[in-house]
Amino acid sequence: MKTNHYSRLFKWTAKFLKYFLLGIFASAIACILFMGFGAVNFVTALLLFAGNWFYKLGIILLCLMTITVILESLR
Repeated sequence: MKTNHYSRLFKWTAKFLKYFLLGIFASAIACILFMGFGAVNFVTALLLFAGNWFYKLGIILLCLMTITVILESLR
């Protein structure tokens, strides 16, 4: 019986990716609902604010995934 012994960095990166994608999905659903109720101005402000944060978090996640791949391949 073989168990997977992933590093803490790998587990942390996977969890960060999961919640990042969940946040993007939830934001997309919220934007669709707000557009359906006619709150176009609110959606525009939300996209300007949240889009900037998702962009920055996406870059951090990409760097974290790169570091994780390099460190896991050296193990």
